Amino acid sequence: MIGKNLQKLRKQRSMTQEALAEAVGVARQTIAKWETEESTPDLETSGRLASVLNVSLDDLVNAPEYELDGKPGMRGKHMFGVVTVGDKGQIVIPVRARRVFNINPGDQLMVLGDENSGLALVNAGFFMSVAEGIKNGF
Repeated sequence: MIGKNLQKLRKQRSMTQEALAEAVGVARQTIAKWETEESTPDLETSGRLASVLNVSLDDLVNAPEYELDGKPGMRGKHMFGVVTVGDKGQIVIPVRARRVFNINPGDQLMVLGDENSGLALVNAGFFMSVAEGIKNGF
């Protein structure tokens, strides 16, 4: 996946393989091999790639290609996969979602619902501050 993501991100930024290679400190052929997945960059070099391409290391390595499209209005939108509701109504939030939204054990989430649109989970502190602002007339 890193090869396709690397190529997509490089092209979105109108960078040649040569320009990216120079920015990261490797040969152009190395970039070509990574993009075709003949080889993969080490962790340190992956970090430099992510920095040059202005994405997180997680997105560079793990993001599904469609999440990197950069279409207007799609930035920051994610699909983390399907979860199964347990017998007592519990769900497990996928690891990647917890990382992106910095959700940690003990954090409180507000569950919001719309019968037509579905459910949403919102940081409870954020929700309460918005509610307080509405109550006080912003």
